[in-house]
Amino acid sequence: MSVTPDEFRAFFGSFPTPVSVVTTVDTDGTPRGFTCSAVTSVSVDPPLLLVCLDRSARSLGPLLSAGAFVVNMLADGAQDVARVFASRSERKFADVRWQPSAAAGGAPVLSDLAVGYAECTVTRSVQAGDHWIVIGRVEGAEVFPRPPVLHQRGVFGAWRPGELTTTTG
Repeated sequence: MSVTPDEFRAFFGSFPTPVSVVTTVDTDGTPRGFTCSAVTSVSVDPPLLLVCLDRSARSLGPLLSAGAFVVNMLADGAQDVARVFASRSERKFADVRWQPSAAAGGAPVLSDLAVGYAECTVTRSVQAGDHWIVIGRVEGAEVFPRPPVLHQRGVFGAWRPGELTTTTG
């Protein structure tokens, strides 16, 4: 028995996930980007991670053509940026400061809005269902002492370890 798309979304929406903006540049140097919660580590040696994006995403072609991207893990306070990059707006970078990545072909680095970023070159891409899995080798990375933003059931929140309760047993 298979689950419905709504059941599948409900399952993955039931636990908090980090929020990132994945960026790249088009062939003419135009910055592109999208909000992505499907990011995970693949390997430490070599350092690999993966991102997943919808096969209809406008950033897919530019990302694959550029062969490079940056994963910007968003910090608390960047919720509005996450919403803008989740939209189909043509002006996603209008109010966002960024620097071109030296290690990822000029893809935008959003260091003012991130808890960290990873500059990647594409090593492999695989179509899987209605998405593409893009594996990138991390060529550069930096982290900042800020709390990350999380997303759960359509709501953003910050992770504050001192406010969490733990149980044993």
